[in-house]
Amino acid sequence: MEIHLPTQLLSPFIRHFMIMESREEMTNRIFPDTSLVMSFRYKGQVNFLLKDTKTALSSFTLTGLRKSNRVINYTKDTANILVVFREAAAHAFIKEPLHELFEDSVPLDNFTGYQHLSAIGEQLAAAHNHTQRINIIEAFLLERLYNHRPDALITAALKKIRAANGIIRIKDLAGALYISQDAFEKRFRRMVGISPKQFAYIVKMRAVVNNVLNLVPAASSARDAAEKISLAGIAFDAGYFDQPHFNKDFKLFTGQTPTEFMKNPMIM
Repeated sequence: MEIHLPTQLLSPFIRHFMIMESREEMTNRIFPDTSLVMSFRYKGQVNFLLKDTKTALSSFTLTGLRKSNRVINYTKDTANILVVFREAAAHAFIKEPLHELFEDSVPLDNFTGYQHLSAIGEQLAAAHNHTQRINIIEAFLLERLYNHRPDALITAALKKIRAANGIIRIKDLAGALYISQDAFEKRFRRMVGISPKQFAYIVKMRAVVNNVLNLVPAASSARDAAEKISLAGIAFDAGYFDQPHFNKDFKLFTGQTPTEFMKNPMIM
């Protein structure tokens, strides 16, 4: 895996490019994040695994935000470039409503201006190195950048949600921004691709997972009682007042219970 930063023109919209290559078949569990992702596969095959079902993903896809983890299978000799957008920035390239992508991955050619993608696939496959491939994708995206203007209100909302680690009442947030809750939620979904409540949930759960990870180095059978107390404290601080509800949300987010996760933690 390699991380490449975007050029100055694209840095307000793109967090980074991620190049994923697998020489052997591999399976990876992905936790929810706050960024939409555009993917370009120029070699191999990628599959989405759900229980006993394997679904082949399109060579070029746009993946919306999610509340649940997902399992991705990469066949042998697979290569992808992922465009990881900044929060509330993918709308600058996509004219369709982003909230319709929630919990879904949609072929990129379903979107306005993204038809006839075979040419870029051929260019990526023929490129001699990753720098050339990033340059190809940057030129491709710059041609489709139609909205340069950020939404100051949504930017302020994102900062407040992050500052509160996702533990915030949406009604209070809308009031602090001097906008009605209904108008705020519609505007947030349009710009971010998810409701403010769902976005806050992702932020909260990522903070929870980080806090649980901090317990892992101290894990031992002699400390089971202390770990349970610590987990209960993490749950309470995140606004959970009963352990079953916390465990359910944690497993939805990571695919494991907190105890299972501590025994075999995965990178987010």
